[in-house]
Amino acid sequence: MTRYKLIVPILIIFVIIGIWFFKSSEKRENEAMKDNTKFALDATDYFDMEELKSYGLPIIVAFGSDSCPPCREMYPALEAVNKAYKGKVLVKFVDVWKNQEAAIDFPVKVIPTQFFFNSDGSPVVPKNNEEKFIFYSREGTNEHIYTAHEGPMSKEKLIEVIKEMEEQ
Repeated sequence: MTRYKLIVPILIIFVIIGIWFFKSSEKRENEAMKDNTKFALDATDYFDMEELKSYGLPIIVAFGSDSCPPCREMYPALEAVNKAYKGKVLVKFVDVWKNQEAAIDFPVKVIPTQFFFNSDGSPVVPKNNEEKFIFYSREGTNEHIYTAHEGPMSKEKLIEVIKEMEEQ
């Protein structure tokens, strides 16, 4: 009888420890999934610019489409930059045909079009304008709100812009 009195509390302790390990691993998995979503390139299904700005990282948002040849040509460059700068720069691709609402607040005239933001959420101001960036200002106040590039960009050109973003 005394053996049973000893075994039951030990079993209860093991069950409690098992539940704690299970919950801890579940929490780590949820955090890892959230982190993977934060740094995932494809943002077609979920795009929230305010959330992206809240991370305090430079941001590149590329609007395009799977059916657009120049967009498909540029996609590997976006993938490479996203992988190389993961955790340092948020790189997002949004397919405008699958999620037209994501681009509603942006002046997207053609695809691909990329928008560049500093870590504080302000638009990037490149030192030179070899790439022919387009600067958009708020009507009435002339406040600079977007820096855009229309057409595809190479991996090398994207990296040049990222280096300027890191300096600002």
